Amino acid sequence: MTALVRDFGATVRSLREALSWSQEQLAEFAGLNRSYVGEIERGSAIASIVTADKLARALNVPIATLLCASSTAEACAYEQGAASSRLPV
Repeated sequence: MTALVRDFGATVRSLREALSWSQEQLAEFAGLNRSYVGEIERGSAIASIVTADKLARALNVPIATLLCASSTAEACAYEQGAASSRLPV
């Protein structure tokens, strides 16, 4: 799998663990199968945009957070802010 898929899964896992949730709990909150959540976290499944949205909503984070490959939330927030400041007005 690509680095993007691996990083996405690692971010999902990190956020899930920060909430002290099991894969089963996240799957239930997101309306997904537990084994599919595990595949996403391992980077062996590519989540659709709909699935990414379900995960983001369940984890209560913007979908962009799941796509950020940074290891810290602060760096990710900075990158998102910098990216949005480059948008044409």
